[in-house]
Amino acid sequence: MESNSRMTWRAAWTGFLGLTLLALLTLGVLALTVQGCSAAPASPAPQIAPGSVIPATPADSPPAAGKGPLLQLGPGDSVNVQVYGQPDLSTTQYVGDDGTLSIPLAGTVQVGGLSPAQAGSRVEAALKSAKILVDPHVTITVSQTRSQRVSVLGQVGTPGRYPIESNTSILDLLAQAGGVTAGGSDIVYVLRQQKDGKEVRYPVDLKGLANGAVPTLTLQGGDSVFVPKAEQFSIYGEVTTPGRYRVEPGMTVIEAVARAGGITIRGSQRRVFIKRKKTDGTYSINKAAQSDLVQPDDVIQVKESIF
Repeated sequence: MESNSRMTWRAAWTGFLGLTLLALLTLGVLALTVQGCSAAPASPAPQIAPGSVIPATPADSPPAAGKGPLLQLGPGDSVNVQVYGQPDLSTTQYVGDDGTLSIPLAGTVQVGGLSPAQAGSRVEAALKSAKILVDPHVTITVSQTRSQRVSVLGQVGTPGRYPIESNTSILDLLAQAGGVTAGGSDIVYVLRQQKDGKEVRYPVDLKGLANGAVPTLTLQGGDSVFVPKAEQFSIYGEVTTPGRYRVEPGMTVIEAVARAGGITIRGSQRRVFIKRKKTDGTYSINKAAQSDLVQPDDVIQVKESIF
């Protein structure tokens, strides 16, 4: 009886020790796991595959501080001011010469250079400041614009000042001005005055726009569009139609001769000469190869054949 009791006690003690060791081992493993997780290095940044699109960050984006709204209010513009729920405060008036609107009960509000939405927010602030309304909602729409005009000068059918809208393109504006004349250049210039008073000139390729290129410049009120004369060359001598012609990009001497109708039966393609103005103001006369490039104001002479 005593022997059986001792064996039962020993078995219980052995089981207890086994469970204790198993628990200690489990705690040790958990401790090592936690320590490893805390010391693990940060995951590397994901690699970007070649050719993939990287989204622009604010630092990469061009600054927008100097970029104004597409439609700016200015002196002479007729606007409708609608105050929601307050028809007595709604009005239609012109923007003053100083760029202000006269709002009933709120006084004058400066709106020159602002978009209609920005001007509406400023009128709302004026009504709140004057304690006329607690939470006003103002909508401003332009019924007639007089400030948003652009001057078109140079080689166009009808030079003058023309009104523009926010989506008016340079091609639209030139169409209003009667189009570019036959002597006009394919490169036109948009002249714009900066805030510091300096005038900046932006070249625009009309051929590129006509071929579907996306315009990178938006017209603004006060701009001027200048269409210069096209660069030309002169050709005379033994050609079918002597005269002055437009210099096309990459034009060669043989192309210039073809533009003039070709060489007559008395002319010689081996006796073609170019008179060209040098940088010092003097002229040089050289025999021209058919592959020579034509430059603006060149004078090409095709002489008679000596045989």
